[in-house]
Amino acid sequence: MSLIPSKKRLAHIVFEHDDKASKAFDVTILVLILGSIIVVVLDSVGEIRVEYHKFFSVLEWTFTILFTLEYLLRLWLSKRKIGYVLSFYGLVDLFAIVPTYLSLFLLNTQFLVVIRSLRLLRVIRILKLGRYLNEAEFLKEALNASKAKIQIFIGSVLAIVLIAGTLMYIVEGPESGFTSIPMSMYWAIVTLTTVGFGDITPLTAFGKFLASLIMLMGYGIIAVPTGIVTAEMASAKNKISMANARSCGNCKFIESDVQAKFCKNCGEKFPQK
Repeated sequence: MSLIPSKKRLAHIVFEHDDKASKAFDVTILVLILGSIIVVVLDSVGEIRVEYHKFFSVLEWTFTILFTLEYLLRLWLSKRKIGYVLSFYGLVDLFAIVPTYLSLFLLNTQFLVVIRSLRLLRVIRILKLGRYLNEAEFLKEALNASKAKIQIFIGSVLAIVLIAGTLMYIVEGPESGFTSIPMSMYWAIVTLTTVGFGDITPLTAFGKFLASLIMLMGYGIIAVPTGIVTAEMASAKNKISMANARSCGNCKFIESDVQAKFCKNCGEKFPQK
């Protein structure tokens, strides 16, 4: 019996998760991902980098070579190679190894390997968290339903930012740091979102009055996207509840709670599915 698994067996180990070998492979990849991210984060700390940079560099290249071999293995085992390359996980797998090679030509691009954190999404499959995908799909549907409203909202905010930035540029001018309309728009965004860096501040009375209006407007605007999405989520939940609603055979009461065993109106027991 050959010690080297067949291509079919290798494909099962790499792409499936229903036996010890495939689970061990996935867990090993996740451990390597976490290790590589920790190395990159620590390497960005000046004091640590001075002492351990060479060691971190060796580790990072080790991780990158292993991930490169894994990517090539997945590509070789894929029945639809172009489909894998252009898929979400395929692109993430590719972008996870490219930054280290780019660092040979561009300084500090190795820190972009934190993109590997996206590969941790595979934990949903490994830890059998698929039941949470329904909740994610529910949220996705609510966001899609809110898309048009949010686009209108963002367009309105951009118009406010443009008008406010232009007014501040006219009123305050370069003397107060409002050197251009784009710079004034930056100030308007910072003020409207209530971040308030304070690197640019109005000095005139009218400028301060306008800034106050924008700040107050910001508090009201922040709540709008939340309200839109929440309303769509409530609507989607109501649709799901009504789709699963049952009618009591005794009193015809409509029960939307799928977990209910008895009618809340007359106490009649619902037939079990």
